[in-house]
Amino acid sequence: MRKIIVGMVLFPGFQLLDIAGPKDAFAQVKVLTAGECEYEMLTIGTTRSPLLSSSGLTVIPDRTIFDPCPEFDTVIMPGGLGIFDVYSDSALCDWLRAQGKRCRRIAAVCNGVFAFGAAGLIEGKSVTTHWMDAVHLGESFPSAFVDPDQIHVKDGSVYTTAGVTAGIDLSLLMIEEDFGKKLAIDVAKYLVVYLRRAGGQSQFSPLLDVQGDVDSQVEAVQNYLLANLHQTHCLTSLAARVHMSPRNLSRLFTKETGMPPMTFLADARIDAARRFLETTDQSIKEISHRCGFENPDGLRRVFVKRLAISPGEYRSRFRSGVAATRTAPDGAFVKED
Repeated sequence: MRKIIVGMVLFPGFQLLDIAGPKDAFAQVKVLTAGECEYEMLTIGTTRSPLLSSSGLTVIPDRTIFDPCPEFDTVIMPGGLGIFDVYSDSALCDWLRAQGKRCRRIAAVCNGVFAFGAAGLIEGKSVTTHWMDAVHLGESFPSAFVDPDQIHVKDGSVYTTAGVTAGIDLSLLMIEEDFGKKLAIDVAKYLVVYLRRAGGQSQFSPLLDVQGDVDSQVEAVQNYLLANLHQTHCLTSLAARVHMSPRNLSRLFTKETGMPPMTFLADARIDAARRFLETTDQSIKEISHRCGFENPDGLRRVFVKRLAISPGEYRSRFRSGVAATRTAPDGAFVKED
């Protein structure tokens, strides 16, 4: 029998699914191997009191960071609304630093990576987090390399993930590393999830989330582009509309929105195509025309490059109010009504 000991940190306001998801995935290993392989999981609290999760459920930890603990193979740090109240706590940072030296691997789910940052564990490391916290993470820990579009990132012994359900993706990755791909697939089938999700967080986060200053020339250009996505545009023609030089428009646009005008246009077209795919039955050809793509192949190329899935697959996953088709973990197609 092979046993792997995993410590899961708890703090006030932790995200319950960040812990419950991996615990359920790891627990299936013992069931599916008839006890030949096992993860022994212990919850480690930052206080000696029962801990209230962000969803309102209370968990009593097995140990605390102040108690003697077994030698962990893996330590998992969840995220949650409470992370920003505790991540710089000196006792927690000291405990995480010590575990980082002893453990084979340490992992942060969602914004739990902020605790790793405060403990100095992600300096020079490639990491990810929930897309809503990616900018804040990069600003807080500039020595880390933040990739906001990954479901999970492994850099040496440090593992980080996107938000919430990505903790399950993380656990499946670890199961595959520890016990092989077949067992990881069996666990994924039991949980009715994908072993590896195609694409990244950009499938779920809004690509277009920037606005120019109210009543500014930049806002005027944005409004014009959003109303005329189907037309052909260039920096020179956009600058002429607001009586500016192309160079000055590019400088001002980037200052107010964080991106050049043509990048904004590209993102706006993808964002509009996403909405059409999610909410209408329009053909890919019609959507590509309405959103300013030269042809359906152009739309497909952009989707595969930016979202790592095709427009058809995106529609099957995210369309609302219409029948859709999805792929089960074993590769079978399932009709959803």
